[in-house]
Amino acid sequence: QVQLVESGGGLVQPGGSLRLSCAASGRILSIYDMGWYRQAPGQQRELVATINSSGTTNYADAVKGRFTISGDNAKNTVYLQMNSLRPEDAAVYYCVTDLRDRDFVRRKYWGRGTQVTVSS
Repeated sequence: QVQLVESGGGLVQPGGSLRLSCAASGRILSIYDMGWYRQAPGQQRELVATINSSGTTNYADAVKGRFTISGDNAKNTVYLQMNSLRPEDAAVYYCVTDLRDRDFVRRKYWGRGTQVTVSS
């Protein structure tokens, strides 16, 4: 089994910053990439940012220049630094990882999500 543990969500004022963390643990053989999606009420889940094992990153246009994704391969952890937050960034943020487990099965795992609220 593989577990993803997210942390760092909360309430922040517009223009503020938050840092999300997600650590993967368990029967992991290799991680291909990790990332973040978000889902606001009544909306579909959408990509925020991803990073692969080589450090190549991908961002949604809505967060480019404001959010930074980074990873620590040794810790199987991904971070999302969110700056200049806007009310429209409010959502449940989900960590996701594409990995191969110790049974050599490749699949995606999702975290339970962490709430980000942007409000004055």
